[in-house]
Amino acid sequence: MPVTQDQRSEIDALRGTAQPTRRATVASLEEILYEPITVLDHGFIRVIDYMGDDSAIVQAARVSYGKGTKKLLEDAGLIRYLMRHWHSTPFEMAEIKYHVKLPIFVARQWIRHRTANVNEYSARYSKVQDEFYIPAPGQLGIQSSANRQGRGAVLDEAQAAKVIDLLREDAVRNYRNYAWMLNEDDAGAPLDADRSGLARELARMNLTLNTYTEWYWKTDLYNLMHFLRLRADAHAQYEIRVYAEAMLDTLKRWVPHTYAAFMDYRMGSAQISATGLGLIRRMLAGERVTQEASGLSKREWRELMEVLGLPSA
Repeated sequence: MPVTQDQRSEIDALRGTAQPTRRATVASLEEILYEPITVLDHGFIRVIDYMGDDSAIVQAARVSYGKGTKKLLEDAGLIRYLMRHWHSTPFEMAEIKYHVKLPIFVARQWIRHRTANVNEYSARYSKVQDEFYIPAPGQLGIQSSANRQGRGAVLDEAQAAKVIDLLREDAVRNYRNYAWMLNEDDAGAPLDADRSGLARELARMNLTLNTYTEWYWKTDLYNLMHFLRLRADAHAQYEIRVYAEAMLDTLKRWVPHTYAAFMDYRMGSAQISATGLGLIRRMLAGERVTQEASGLSKREWRELMEVLGLPSA
């Protein structure tokens, strides 16, 4: 299950307590504060805390730009300007903290984003729970021939069933051996007096990478958007993308003006090189341009034509 009974009790206690504050709060984010949003089969994200809102970004920008800016631009317009021109520091003024439960192999991909504060569940200190990510059959694809780090066509039904059985059997067997090596109950007490029990820091190395872990992940808004731009992209691995998509909803609740600008200028935009821009101008002027005469590689040409919605041949 995504949350334990103890976690559910803690969530209910936190949500049942209201704190008076003079700080900026966001009603739509308060609605889901502490509540887990289910991701994958046993995972979740939940917003634990946040600081600032759209107004914090505007406030920071106006400090640097001077008093005249307030008369020239509305808040949403200023945020769009900042996003359009790749300003960073105003967006760093707002922060958010998540509690995330995720498979270890997803965590190892996620941790490459080194711009957050992270504290992970310690398998040296505590016993790991027997929860494993088992993909749905529709997510079991063959190795892509065009992308060395991606998947291609989905396995047929029989192959998918065999893979799922292997994943489950390996995870359960390895966890059983992990528990045998620990020789302790959930409270840490020995189960077999004839064995001392292997140290947790050693026994954990036997666990499969689809075992679930948990962490608290705190970052500022600017770096959150950088994470989401990469991980909510259609080319990102499915298992991390679904976490990013759930986080996009929290971004929309938290800073709606920033979210709208982000979706427009980051997620929904395309990057075009100076050479590519020159080619577009030539096309608009009526010139017929070919890949061979464009100065672009075949891949660059194909990507530019995809952006423009034109055939690459």
